[in-house]
Amino acid sequence: MDESDAMKETRGDSRILNMPVFKTILFLAALGVAGTIVGAHHNWNPLPQNATIDRILVEKSARKLSIFCDGQRIKTYRTALGRCPMGPKEQEGDMKTPEGFYAIDSRNPQSSYHLALHVSYPSDEDNTRAAARGVAPGYDIMIHGLPNGMGWMGAFHRRKDWTAGCVALTDEEIEELWRVTPDGTVVEIRP
Repeated sequence: MDESDAMKETRGDSRILNMPVFKTILFLAALGVAGTIVGAHHNWNPLPQNATIDRILVEKSARKLSIFCDGQRIKTYRTALGRCPMGPKEQEGDMKTPEGFYAIDSRNPQSSYHLALHVSYPSDEDNTRAAARGVAPGYDIMIHGLPNGMGWMGAFHRRKDWTAGCVALTDEEIEELWRVTPDGTVVEIRP
């Protein structure tokens, strides 16, 4: 066997040796993708079926929505907000999430988003501020899931703020929040 035959044989052997390594890498990559998808849709620590809350706190700067019962925080969700989240909502179309005290005043199971809890924005104070500036305050601020047909995005929707001023959760999270939130629940939205 001359040197060129030895080189060919070595290259052939390395391809054969690399095939199991390639398959292992491919398997681990597929496993990682599957785990990421499952994690993006899983509701960690689900609330008991009979749970009811009495307060919702949205902390805009932290992108968190926490729910309370009798003063005790019972769960926190990560959120996406309006596309321009800094500062309070000042007028219709500014893509800001309002700040202040509101309430859940209705719900829409037929929303363009997966379930929607309506927040009582604008308040009298919001209307007064907008009128003083000669603008409309805006309306239809909701806590909702993902756009219908986009639930596959799961937690990935939180990578950037994308709503027109609403607070967005995953579909699994809004289903849980919808179940435990009675109409009239206090909603506080902080900067």
